[in-house]
Amino acid sequence: MTYPDDCLQSMVLPNNWWVKTDSTKLEKGALVFAFAPHVDQTPYTFEPTGRKDPTVHNSAVVKVSPLRVNQPLKSTDLPVAAMTLNDREVWSAHRAKKRPCIVFSSESVPVSNELIKGKSKHATAPTFLAAPCYGVDQGKRAGYSPEFVERVRHLEYPQFHWESLPINSKGTSESIVRLDHLQPFGTHYHAYAHSGYVLSEGAMELLDDQLYWLLNGGVEEDSIILDYRDLISETFE
Repeated sequence: MTYPDDCLQSMVLPNNWWVKTDSTKLEKGALVFAFAPHVDQTPYTFEPTGRKDPTVHNSAVVKVSPLRVNQPLKSTDLPVAAMTLNDREVWSAHRAKKRPCIVFSSESVPVSNELIKGKSKHATAPTFLAAPCYGVDQGKRAGYSPEFVERVRHLEYPQFHWESLPINSKGTSESIVRLDHLQPFGTHYHAYAHSGYVLSEGAMELLDDQLYWLLNGGVEEDSIILDYRDLISETFE
Protein backbone atom coordinates (compact mmCIF):
# COMPACT_ATOMS: atom_id res chain seq x y z
CA MET A 1 0.00 0.00 0.00
CA THR A 2 1.08 3.57 -0.62
CA TYR A 3 0.22 6.53 1.55
CA PRO A 4 0.32 10.29 0.95
CA ASP A 5 3.26 12.20 2.39
CA ASP A 6 1.02 14.19 4.75
CA CYS A 7 -0.20 11.33 6.91
CA LEU A 8 1.12 9.71 10.09
CA GLN A 9 1.77 6.47 8.20
CA SER A 10 4.59 8.22 6.31
CA MET A 11 6.60 8.29 9.55
CA VAL A 12 6.90 4.49 9.46
CA LEU A 13 9.01 2.50 6.99
CA PRO A 14 7.24 2.10 3.59
CA ASN A 15 4.93 -0.90 3.30
CA ASN A 16 5.30 -1.56 7.01
CA TRP A 17 1.98 -0.35 8.37
CA TRP A 18 -0.47 -3.19 7.68
CA VAL A 19 0.84 -6.75 7.68
CA LYS A 20 -0.92 -9.69 6.04
CA THR A 21 -1.39 -12.66 8.37
CA ASP A 22 -2.81 -16.16 8.13
CA SER A 23 -3.53 -16.14 11.85
CA THR A 24 -7.03 -15.56 13.14
CA LYS A 25 -5.71 -14.84 16.62
CA LEU A 26 -7.42 -12.06 18.49
CA GLU A 27 -4.41 -9.84 19.17
CA LYS A 28 -3.56 -6.20 19.61
CA GLY A 29 -3.48 -4.42 16.25
CA ALA A 30 -5.72 -6.93 14.48
CA LEU A 31 -8.26 -5.60 12.02
CA VAL A 32 -11.59 -7.32 12.67
CA PHE A 33 -15.21 -6.89 11.65
CA ALA A 34 -17.89 -6.44 14.30
CA PHE A 35 -21.28 -4.83 14.76
CA ALA A 36 -20.51 -1.49 16.41
CA PRO A 37 -23.45 0.40 17.96
CA HIS A 38 -24.04 4.10 17.40
CA VAL A 39 -23.08 4.96 20.95
CA ASP A 40 -23.74 8.68 20.50
CA GLN A 41 -27.47 8.10 19.94
CA THR A 42 -30.21 7.49 22.50
CA PRO A 43 -30.95 3.75 22.76
CA TYR A 44 -34.44 2.28 22.78
CA THR A 45 -36.10 0.05 25.32
CA PHE A 46 -38.79 -2.59 24.91
CA GLU A 47 -41.67 -2.94 27.37
CA PRO A 48 -44.11 -5.88 27.07
CA THR A 49 -47.66 -4.51 27.22
CA GLY A 50 -49.84 -7.50 26.38
CA ARG A 51 -50.43 -10.58 24.24
CA LYS A 52 -52.54 -11.23 21.18
CA ASP A 53 -53.20 -14.71 22.57
CA PRO A 54 -53.27 -14.80 26.41
CA THR A 55 -52.22 -18.47 26.42
CA VAL A 56 -49.05 -17.97 24.33
CA HIS A 57 -46.06 -17.05 26.46
CA ASN A 58 -43.33 -16.88 23.82
CA SER A 59 -44.62 -13.73 22.08
CA ALA A 60 -45.99 -10.40 23.20
CA VAL A 61 -46.96 -6.92 22.13
CA VAL A 62 -44.20 -4.51 23.11
CA LYS A 63 -43.91 -0.77 23.42
CA VAL A 64 -40.76 0.76 21.95
CA SER A 65 -39.59 4.05 23.46
CA PRO A 66 -36.35 6.01 24.02
CA LEU A 67 -34.30 4.85 27.01
CA ARG A 68 -33.25 7.83 29.11
CA VAL A 69 -30.89 7.54 32.05
CA ASN A 70 -33.09 9.55 34.45
CA GLN A 71 -36.38 7.83 33.70
CA PRO A 72 -37.99 5.70 36.44
CA LEU A 73 -37.74 1.96 35.87
CA LYS A 74 -41.05 0.17 35.46
CA SER A 75 -41.64 -3.40 36.52
CA THR A 76 -44.03 -5.65 34.66
CA ASP A 77 -45.95 -8.68 35.82
CA LEU A 78 -46.34 -9.94 32.26
CA PRO A 79 -44.09 -13.02 31.87
CA VAL A 80 -42.63 -13.42 28.39
CA ALA A 81 -40.30 -16.27 27.47
CA ALA A 82 -36.87 -15.08 26.30
CA MET A 83 -37.54 -11.58 27.72
CA THR A 84 -36.89 -12.22 31.38
CA LEU A 85 -35.03 -9.53 33.32
CA ASN A 86 -33.25 -9.42 36.63
CA ASP A 87 -33.80 -6.72 39.22
CA ARG A 88 -33.22 -3.17 37.85
CA GLU A 89 -32.47 -4.44 34.35
CA VAL A 90 -34.05 -3.12 31.15
CA TRP A 91 -33.94 -4.11 27.50
CA SER A 92 -31.72 -1.72 25.55
CA ALA A 93 -31.26 -1.55 21.77
CA HIS A 94 -28.87 0.56 19.71
CA ARG A 95 -28.67 0.97 15.96
CA ALA A 96 -25.52 -0.82 14.85
CA LYS A 97 -23.50 -1.41 11.70
CA LYS A 98 -20.91 -3.99 10.76
CA ARG A 99 -17.62 -2.08 10.64
CA PRO A 100 -13.88 -2.70 10.49
CA CYS A 101 -12.43 -2.27 13.98
CA ILE A 102 -8.85 -2.03 15.21
CA VAL A 103 -8.17 -4.14 18.30
CA PHE A 104 -6.40 -2.29 21.13
CA SER A 105 -6.22 -5.18 23.60
CA SER A 106 -5.87 -8.91 23.49
CA GLU A 107 -8.55 -11.17 24.88
CA SER A 108 -9.13 -10.75 28.61
CA VAL A 109 -7.56 -13.23 31.02
CA PRO A 110 -10.25 -15.86 31.73
CA VAL A 111 -11.59 -16.22 35.25
CA SER A 112 -11.51 -19.67 36.84
CA ASN A 113 -14.90 -21.40 36.88
CA GLU A 114 -14.35 -22.17 40.56
CA LEU A 115 -14.41 -18.44 41.35
CA ILE A 116 -17.71 -17.80 39.54
CA LYS A 117 -19.51 -21.06 40.27
CA GLY A 118 -23.22 -20.38 40.65
CA LYS A 119 -22.84 -16.76 39.50
CA SER A 120 -23.87 -15.07 36.28
CA LYS A 121 -21.19 -15.58 33.62
CA HIS A 122 -21.78 -12.22 31.94
CA ALA A 123 -20.20 -10.43 34.91
CA THR A 124 -16.77 -11.90 34.08
CA ALA A 125 -17.16 -12.92 30.42
CA PRO A 126 -13.99 -12.15 28.40
CA THR A 127 -14.00 -9.16 26.03
CA PHE A 128 -11.56 -7.21 23.87
CA LEU A 129 -11.35 -3.46 23.24
CA ALA A 130 -11.52 -2.13 19.69
CA ALA A 131 -12.01 1.20 17.91
CA PRO A 132 -14.46 1.23 14.97
CA CYS A 133 -13.57 2.68 11.55
CA TYR A 134 -15.96 4.96 9.64
CA GLY A 135 -15.68 5.34 5.85
CA VAL A 136 -15.04 8.86 4.56
CA ASP A 137 -17.25 8.51 1.44
CA GLN A 138 -19.94 11.15 1.50
CA GLY A 139 -23.57 10.17 1.11
CA LYS A 140 -26.73 12.00 2.02
CA ARG A 141 -25.84 11.94 5.72
CA ALA A 142 -22.84 9.65 6.07
CA GLY A 143 -19.19 10.34 5.38
CA TYR A 144 -17.01 13.37 5.95
CA SER A 145 -16.07 16.51 4.03
CA PRO A 146 -12.63 16.62 2.33
CA GLU A 147 -11.65 19.58 4.52
CA PHE A 148 -12.39 17.67 7.70
CA VAL A 149 -10.62 14.54 6.43
CA GLU A 150 -7.50 16.59 5.73
CA ARG A 151 -7.54 18.02 9.26
CA VAL A 152 -7.86 14.50 10.66
CA ARG A 153 -5.03 13.26 8.45
CA HIS A 154 -2.89 16.12 9.77
CA LEU A 155 -3.65 14.92 13.31
CA GLU A 156 -5.43 18.00 14.62
CA TYR A 157 -7.72 15.93 16.87
CA PRO A 158 -6.63 13.25 19.34
CA GLN A 159 -9.94 11.38 19.00
CA PHE A 160 -9.77 10.91 15.19
CA HIS A 161 -7.17 8.89 13.29
CA TRP A 162 -6.99 8.85 9.48
CA GLU A 163 -6.51 5.38 8.02
CA SER A 164 -6.35 3.61 4.68
CA LEU A 165 -7.57 0.07 5.25
CA PRO A 166 -6.03 -2.89 3.37
CA ILE A 167 -9.38 -4.52 2.63
CA ASN A 168 -11.57 -4.59 -0.44
CA SER A 169 -14.60 -2.42 0.09
CA LYS A 170 -17.04 -0.37 -1.92
CA GLY A 171 -15.73 3.10 -2.70
CA THR A 172 -12.56 4.39 -1.09
CA SER A 173 -10.55 2.55 1.55
CA GLU A 174 -10.07 5.80 3.46
CA SER A 175 -11.54 5.65 6.95
CA ILE A 176 -11.55 7.62 10.17
CA VAL A 177 -10.89 5.59 13.31
CA ARG A 178 -12.87 6.86 16.30
CA LEU A 179 -10.57 6.39 19.28
CA ASP A 180 -13.25 8.02 21.44
CA HIS A 181 -15.53 5.11 20.43
CA LEU A 182 -13.15 2.53 21.88
CA GLN A 183 -15.51 -0.12 23.25
CA PRO A 184 -15.70 -3.74 24.41
CA PHE A 185 -16.76 -6.59 22.13
CA GLY A 186 -17.45 -10.19 23.03
CA THR A 187 -14.88 -12.83 22.14
CA HIS A 188 -17.41 -15.42 20.92
CA TYR A 189 -16.70 -16.43 17.33
CA HIS A 190 -20.14 -15.14 16.31
CA ALA A 191 -19.26 -11.64 17.63
CA TYR A 192 -16.37 -10.80 15.28
CA ALA A 193 -14.48 -11.91 12.17
CA HIS A 194 -10.75 -11.49 11.50
CA SER A 195 -9.80 -9.62 8.29
CA GLY A 196 -6.43 -11.31 7.83
CA TYR A 197 -4.51 -8.10 8.55
CA VAL A 198 -2.75 -6.73 11.61
CA LEU A 199 -0.94 -3.46 12.29
CA SER A 200 2.83 -3.63 12.48
CA GLU A 201 4.51 -3.05 15.83
CA GLY A 202 5.61 0.45 14.79
CA ALA A 203 2.13 1.36 13.60
CA MET A 204 0.49 0.16 16.80
CA GLU A 205 2.97 2.17 18.88
CA LEU A 206 1.82 5.36 17.14
CA LEU A 207 -1.86 4.55 17.70
CA ASP A 208 -1.05 3.86 21.35
CA ASP A 209 0.61 7.29 21.49
CA GLN A 210 -2.48 8.89 20.01
CA LEU A 211 -4.76 7.10 22.47
CA TYR A 212 -2.48 8.30 25.28
CA TRP A 213 -2.90 11.83 23.91
CA LEU A 214 -6.68 11.46 23.99
CA LEU A 215 -6.74 10.04 27.52
CA ASN A 216 -4.13 12.32 29.08
CA GLY A 217 -4.20 15.54 27.08
CA GLY A 218 -0.73 15.14 25.58
CA VAL A 219 1.91 12.68 24.36
CA GLU A 220 5.30 11.65 25.68
CA GLU A 221 8.24 13.94 24.80
CA ASP A 222 9.88 11.32 22.59
CA SER A 223 6.73 10.47 20.59
CA ILE A 224 6.97 10.54 16.80
CA ILE A 225 3.57 12.25 16.85
CA LEU A 226 5.28 15.47 17.95
CA ASP A 227 7.76 15.24 15.06
CA TYR A 228 4.91 14.64 12.63
CA ARG A 229 2.86 17.60 13.87
CA ASP A 230 5.91 19.85 13.67
CA LEU A 231 6.48 18.72 10.09
CA ILE A 232 2.85 19.37 9.16
CA SER A 233 2.98 22.79 10.81
CA GLU A 234 6.08 23.75 8.82
CA THR A 235 4.62 22.49 5.54
CA PHE A 236 1.01 23.64 5.65
CA GLU A 237 1.03 26.75 7.83
